[in-house]
Amino acid sequence: MKIIRNRHIPFGKRYSAINLFGVVFAKCGLSRQELNHEYIHTLQQRELLFVGFYIIYITEWMVRLIQYRNAFKAYRNISFEREAYSQMNDLNYAQKRKFFAWRRYLFT
Repeated sequence: MKIIRNRHIPFGKRYSAINLFGVVFAKCGLSRQELNHEYIHTLQQRELLFVGFYIIYITEWMVRLIQYRNAFKAYRNISFEREAYSQMNDLNYAQKRKFFAWRRYLFT
């Protein structure tokens, strides 16, 4: 996973990093937990051949936006984000993670 530090991407003040096709763009240094969060996204992207990840991500965000009527709350409730946030503190999670583990966060 390659990390590119810059001042502009990701956009907005709430976000410190974004993972695009396995490349992490970060505004500042990231903690081990934040790096683990982004690595979980890389695993999710790989198993869905990258494009599938983004199709599901955007579709789910739109559904969650209708559900919650709040963009940030919609983002936090996307199944990919829920998996990454809930497991980011387990630095060994990537080694024991099962394929398509994000699915168990889809309807809960």
